[in-house]
Amino acid sequence: MNDPSPHRQSEIRSLIQGFIAERLATKLEGLPADDPKRATLQAQYTPAVWLEDAARRAGQIQAVTHTLKAIHPDAKGTNLYCLPSALPQYQLVGSHCLGDDFADDVVGNAAALDVYKLLKLEHEGQPLLSLLLAEDGDALAALHDDAEQARSLTAAFTGLTRVRDDLASHTHGKQLYWLAGDDPRNDAHFHLLAPLYASSLAHRVYQGIQADRFGEPAKEARQARRDKQFHPGIIREYPQLAVQKLGGTKPQNISQLNSERRGDNYLLASLPPSWQQRDVRLPIRTQDGSIFPAFGQRPAVAELVRTLRDFLLSGPPLNVHTRNSRDELLTELINELLLYAAELWAFEPGWSAKPECNLNRAEQLWLDFRRAAQDEVFASEWRRMAWVDELRERFANWLNTRLVSKLSVGDVENSYWAQQFGSNALWLDLNWLNQAWLKQFEREQRDLGDEHE
Repeated sequence: MNDPSPHRQSEIRSLIQGFIAERLATKLEGLPADDPKRATLQAQYTPAVWLEDAARRAGQIQAVTHTLKAIHPDAKGTNLYCLPSALPQYQLVGSHCLGDDFADDVVGNAAALDVYKLLKLEHEGQPLLSLLLAEDGDALAALHDDAEQARSLTAAFTGLTRVRDDLASHTHGKQLYWLAGDDPRNDAHFHLLAPLYASSLAHRVYQGIQADRFGEPAKEARQARRDKQFHPGIIREYPQLAVQKLGGTKPQNISQLNSERRGDNYLLASLPPSWQQRDVRLPIRTQDGSIFPAFGQRPAVAELVRTLRDFLLSGPPLNVHTRNSRDELLTELINELLLYAAELWAFEPGWSAKPECNLNRAEQLWLDFRRAAQDEVFASEWRRMAWVDELRERFANWLNTRLVSKLSVGDVENSYWAQQFGSNALWLDLNWLNQAWLKQFEREQRDLGDEHE
């Protein structure tokens, strides 16, 4: 408990009394000045009387983070209040990711939700409920001058977070057997799990998706994209998003947070990727002895080049946002090139040795690197790595050629494109893997030779 602070106690008490006064004002609204109900309401809404009644009604609701009624509206059983920061920390996404910044949910009698609204009042960024759970001395003193009465009120209010009675599921709840041991034939090796709906996590997901879809920054970014103008923001899309309605016309019967969402709960698409099969042909007879003309005709590549060109043509300001946006587009373009290379690596090695192949040597060494296993001259050239610099230059020249018709680009830009290609993380990783493959192959060949001797 913190050291008593009369000023802080007074602030928290004023917060509570202001809340009660607002509710009284709402009740008195429209009542004639001589209506006898006014005196009755004023008596009911004195702070001491209202808090006593609120403490009694607190037993009709429960603060939770994981709810059962979202599984089935008629289910009756255990709901849980689990502090996300106290949950085991995993690398997978779950309620533990919320940390200390999360929204409590409430289940129970909707007529008692005003009690929870009181406990959500914040003082210096902390909800009253959190202060009472931490046994904050000033918060307790703000509830009542009598210490015993203050503790009694606190016990009633913090009881919202405690599990009621014994843990129990319901016939309308979901249950599943989970193999926790080694023998699926032994019933004792199974745990019976009763999943609950992670309401606080679902609410955070809902808030994030709403902001990405309808928030002002998202709207401005989309408008800039339609106008083909620069914008530093990020556009996030959620394809095939589904909405699950909980509670029908009475979403408050499920929970408070569900009511705030009007019953909407987002479901992200959980589907296998839909691959677009590309007709990848071996670059045997190529235009200008290079893969780049054919590479540039791929739809995704053409779109990236067009986006980069339009972005540079828009005259964006010379700042870090512009530089980052340009580099992101360039990285996507380089990654597309590496994806194209990986598709060609899947072909039977040695295809570049065919007489009809007119591909330049640097690109042969890159795209048919496993030919080194059957061609010592080829392997020797590959190990010297001189082809790497030539490949970077060929990429830079190709990109400059695609941009120069509408932009003033020259040697400076050419050098930058080549530099970015050489420092691309995926390029470095793939190149390292290719080198590791060649070293492993040569080791195996030496070991095989030693065995024959």
